[in-house]
Amino acid sequence: MMHELLKLKESYILAQAMGLKSIMATVVAIEGSSYRRPGVRMLLFENNTMEGAVSGGCVENEILKQSQSVFLDNKAKIMVYDGRYRLGCEGILYILLEPFSPDAAVWDALETVVQQRNPLEIQSFYTKTEGVQLGLGSEFHFEDKNFVFSNTQLEKSLSTFTQILKPRFHLIIVGSEHDAVQLCHFASLTGWEITIVASAKDQKKIANFPGATRLVHLLPEEIASLSIDNETAVVLMTHSYTTDLKFLIELKNTQPAYLGLLGPVKRRNQLLNEFFEYTQSFNEGLLDVAFGPSGISIGAETPQEIAISIIAEILSVIRKEEPMSLKYKNSAIHSHKVKLMSDE
Repeated sequence: MMHELLKLKESYILAQAMGLKSIMATVVAIEGSSYRRPGVRMLLFENNTMEGAVSGGCVENEILKQSQSVFLDNKAKIMVYDGRYRLGCEGILYILLEPFSPDAAVWDALETVVQQRNPLEIQSFYTKTEGVQLGLGSEFHFEDKNFVFSNTQLEKSLSTFTQILKPRFHLIIVGSEHDAVQLCHFASLTGWEITIVASAKDQKKIANFPGATRLVHLLPEEIASLSIDNETAVVLMTHSYTTDLKFLIELKNTQPAYLGLLGPVKRRNQLLNEFFEYTQSFNEGLLDVAFGPSGISIGAETPQEIAISIIAEILSVIRKEEPMSLKYKNSAIHSHKVKLMSDE
């Protein structure tokens, strides 16, 4: 996911400043089941440290051991990890280990993609034969530009794994009270991009909201200045009925992926009734994604539990999954709707 790549970028830049070489490990294919799907990555550094994970924690040490030969000879290789006898998941992982030394132009292009909320494509060229082979490696595709992971000649006739990384999911929290702080904190752990919308009179700073990407002080009529696309959720939680109503009215022509209304059913009904009364025309699709009370029923009581409940509902909506206990799910745990492609 995009937020994982950004985290790897930060660690790479720190390692580079320390003069450490880096190796990227990418799961390019699996057979059977696994904890994560193809496209998950981690970075290994020559001081025997690593950033990220490709499993629940049982494969990483083996990857670190396998990476030592790549540090020595600077040649990409395929590692095959058979978890059928070592893991709880009965799967085989094909992991591409390659030198990672992109130049500064890569990070400039990535910054532009992030700021413009554009997708990013990564292609990896691999085989399922273990060991060093010519032509193995990966490259970034930023719109019309390609950047290899390292100074390696890629063999593009090999099997290809293509991954599309969408922009980070964007959560707009309208409100700045204690529960908004908790929602911001827990949502940040998912890697979402988070915007806090506070009152123009509010003195709070972004430091008051751990994990927030930005804090803006806006009037309701200024909410349209924010980018609200189909990868955005909006939660109204100002604790002022009048203010929530004003923001709801100003959102009338937007189409977020999710719109959360805090408070009981009676408050939601009153909000929507007055919304209809004061709004002559609006995007009817907005009501399809309006959820109030916001959150799923898990018995949440504290602000922290309520935040988890709201995040869970947002995930269920954007992933188009009905909330249920996994013990009752007969199909695969992981959805296969994510855009992952292989020419195999």
